[in-house]
Amino acid sequence: MPKILVQFLLIICIITSCKRLPDIQGSGVTFFQGVWKQDSVANSNTLLSYAQHKFKISCDSFYVDLTTHSKVNYYSDSCFNNGVWKEYAKGIYEVRNDTIFLTGTFTKENYKQKISGCYQIGQYIKSFKVLKSQKDRLVLESTDNQRIIGLVLKEHITCVPKSL
Repeated sequence: MPKILVQFLLIICIITSCKRLPDIQGSGVTFFQGVWKQDSVANSNTLLSYAQHKFKISCDSFYVDLTTHSKVNYYSDSCFNNGVWKEYAKGIYEVRNDTIFLTGTFTKENYKQKISGCYQIGQYIKSFKVLKSQKDRLVLESTDNQRIIGLVLKEHITCVPKSL
């Protein structure tokens, strides 16, 4: 009899410990929803390279367009494009305390998976400290190079979670 009781308790523990996650997109963070654009980069004329950011945040997902300006050729001549090129990434984000964590992949212009070509491929993993958050302005600091990114809200987006 004790063996059956132990098996019954084990089955009950297994059933109650599993929690099925909903098949729906997360709602994200309200203050971050929208299209945010970096209009300028401080001291850009003295930097060897820099990227301007445009984020589209919808629910718990992000899409980022990076316009890179470079005085130094890091790539083959066919990719250098006179020192100005665009890169794209998408993924999900999470806000913890004062930091935004972005986890995704580099993509093509249409946000489909990119597995080869010019510039970066693979994972896009970035984090930014939120220095200032206002209704239509965000000031972030990149945690990997401490550059300040001033973003202006260009379009507000209301999160409507979609099925996964």
